[in-house]
Amino acid sequence: MHIARVVAQRSTCLRRQVGAIIVKERRVLTTGYNGAPASLPHCLDVGCERERLKVPSGERHELCRGLHAEQNAIIQAAVHGVSIQGGTLYTTDHPCSLCAKMLVNAGIRRVVYSGPYPDELAENILAEAGILVERLGGEADGEKGDPAS
Repeated sequence: MHIARVVAQRSTCLRRQVGAIIVKERRVLTTGYNGAPASLPHCLDVGCERERLKVPSGERHELCRGLHAEQNAIIQAAVHGVSIQGGTLYTTDHPCSLCAKMLVNAGIRRVVYSGPYPDELAENILAEAGILVERLGGEADGEKGDPAS
């Protein structure tokens, strides 16, 4: 999880810094952090539309100009031709429902997170897909986190 926290420091989001890594067979395959698409101005430069509209966390994701850390980790795999099927996602925050759907289709088998995120639909999607979800440093979703993984 330490690596995900370091990656989160690259975030250009004004509201929440999130980092994610995808690991398979104890190897880091990809990393991602939340921020604007490549070559576009960052929220640090142009401001946050969600903040301007006072949108609560966990709602109206489509108003954000940025990509989520999990999305960027998946995109990195696609760009570089790296299979993440069967991998584990380590992320600083529980994935949202949009990212949960992408993780299901990418073949991620396990999600380990440290911080909560207010999105019950995401929890339901991951559970229904049979993805093991663990909160590091405590119990969540019925499982204990495994810092050695």
